[in-house]
Amino acid sequence: MTLLPTPAIHVRNLTKRYQDRAVVQDISFALAAGETLVLLGPSGCGKTTLLKMLNRLIEPDSGSIEINGHDIRQENAAELRRSLGYVIQQVGLLPHYTVAENVAVVPKLLKHKPEQIAQRTQELLTRLHLPPAQYAGQYPRQLSGGQQQRVGIARALAADPPIVLMDEPFGALDPITRAAIRQDFRELDELRRKTIVLVTHDVQEAFELADRIALLNGGQIQQMDTPRELLFRPANDFVRQFFAAERLALQLRVLCLADVLPFLPAVPAATEEAPTLPATASVQEALELLSGAPGSQVGISGTNKRVDLSGLMAGFERALAAAAA
Repeated sequence: MTLLPTPAIHVRNLTKRYQDRAVVQDISFALAAGETLVLLGPSGCGKTTLLKMLNRLIEPDSGSIEINGHDIRQENAAELRRSLGYVIQQVGLLPHYTVAENVAVVPKLLKHKPEQIAQRTQELLTRLHLPPAQYAGQYPRQLSGGQQQRVGIARALAADPPIVLMDEPFGALDPITRAAIRQDFRELDELRRKTIVLVTHDVQEAFELADRIALLNGGQIQQMDTPRELLFRPANDFVRQFFAAERLALQLRVLCLADVLPFLPAVPAATEEAPTLPATASVQEALELLSGAPGSQVGISGTNKRVDLSGLMAGFERALAAAAA
C-alpha cells in the first residue's frame, strides 16, 4: 500500500470563540508541501484568526494543528514562530534597523553564521529588486510602501522557512505597486518552493495567486477548492453570490488558451511574425496582448494555430459554456 505524504499543515476541528461568538467553527483541512492556500471571505469571517492560530499568536479553544506531522501545542511558541515566515500588512519593520538588519533578525536569533546571513540578505534583496548597494544601508522611513513590503517578504524568507504565513501582505499598497509585487510573488523561485497560507479580501488577488482557495463565512469554510471549481462548481448560494460581481473578469483569468483551443476558428496567418503565448496562458493575458494592436494575431506555442481578437472571444464563449456544463 502506498503511503500518502504527510501534509505540511493539517488542521482538525479547529474552533475559537470570543465570549458567546464562534469566530472559527470546526474547521478542518490539509495542505500539501509547496501548495499556496488563500483564505478569502468578507470582513469578520475568521480568516485572520485562523491564520494566527497556525503560529500560535492566537490559541484555539479546541481542535489541533499539525505542521509536518508535529502537533504545534507540543512546541515552544517562540521557536515555532521563528521556524515560520510571517508577513503582515503593516510590514512591521524595526525603524531603528537598516534594511539589511531587518532582514537578518530571524537568522541571528537562530544563530546562523554572519557570513551566511550577509550572503542570504544580498541574495534576497537582489531577487526582490532592491539592489543591496543602494538599499541595504537604508532605514524603513527612507523606503516607499512597496519597497518596505519587499523588505518584509525578504525578512520572512531569510531563514529559509518551509512555510510562510501572509496576512493581507499587499492590502496597504496602491494598485500599481500591488500588481508589481504580485508579479514578483508569482515569479520568485524562493516562494514557489514554499507552502504558503495567505489572507486577502481581494478576489482577483486570490485567483491570481492561489492553488486552492478556502472561502469562509461566519467562521466556517463554505468551499475549499481550486479557483476554477469555485467559479464553475460553487458549493452553495453564498459561494455563487460572492463571485457574482466579478464573474467575467474571473472567467477570463481562469480559462486558459488550452481551454479555448478546440473552439478556435481557423485564422489565415498574417505575413508578419506573430508573438506567441503558451497554451497555459490565460485568456486575459491573450486579450491584453491582442487589444494593444488591432488586427494582430497571437500564436499558441506547440500548435500551428494563431488567434485574433474576434476568434479569441468566440472561442472563449464556447469554452465557457463547456466549462459550466
